[in-house]
Amino acid sequence: MSNDIWAPLAEGQSPLFFSPGQLIYLQDTRAEQFYYIQSGTVKCFLSAESGEERILTRHHAGELIGEAAFFDKQPRVSSAMAVTACALIPVDRPRLQAVFALHPDLAIRMLEYLSRTVRLLSAHLDGTFLQADQRIARHLLSLRPDEHGDLLCTHEEIGASVGVSRVTVSRVLGQFARCGWIQTGYRTVHLLDRAALERLGALSTL
Repeated sequence: MSNDIWAPLAEGQSPLFFSPGQLIYLQDTRAEQFYYIQSGTVKCFLSAESGEERILTRHHAGELIGEAAFFDKQPRVSSAMAVTACALIPVDRPRLQAVFALHPDLAIRMLEYLSRTVRLLSAHLDGTFLQADQRIARHLLSLRPDEHGDLLCTHEEIGASVGVSRVTVSRVLGQFARCGWIQTGYRTVHLLDRAALERLGALSTL
C-alpha cells in the first residue's frame, strides 16, 4: 500500500507532535479519533495487569493507528507510544466524512486497511500456540523493511513482540542465520530466504 494513500487526511490539518516515549493513546480508553502518521515511528502494544507488555507492531509514516476501535466504537484494545519524534494527524468522524466525500475511493482502501489490522491481531492470537522459532519467523515476515531492505529491530523488541526472552531470540536468529535464511547486523535483520521463513511460520504444532 502506497505511503501517500492517506495524504488527503492531512490536507488543511495541523499535526500533533509527540516526543519519543510519549503515550499517544491508552488501552481500554474510548476512541474518539484515529491518527494518520505524517512522520516518525509508533509502537502499538498490549498491557497486562501484571505490567507485562507485548508489542503488536510498529507503524511508520504513511500508516494509520487506532482505526479499529474508532470504527467499532469499543474501548481500545492496545496502547500506542511514539518511538521517535512523531507528527500525527488526528481524524474524527466529521473529518473522515468530509474526506470520503472528496475521495470516495478511500472508503474501499480503509476497509482493506481494517482487514489488515484484523489479520494482524488474529496472527498474534494464533501465534500463542506456536513454538518460539515459528513466532519469530512470523514476526520477521510482518515487519516492513527500510529502503535498504533491512528490518530495524533489536532482540529485545522481537522478544517483547512474540513473548519470548532475549536469549531465545538470539538463539533462534542464530539458527536462522546458519541456515542462510537471514543476515543479522547491528539492530537489523536482513531476510535472505523469505520462502523458508514462510514455510516455518505456516507449520502446525498439532
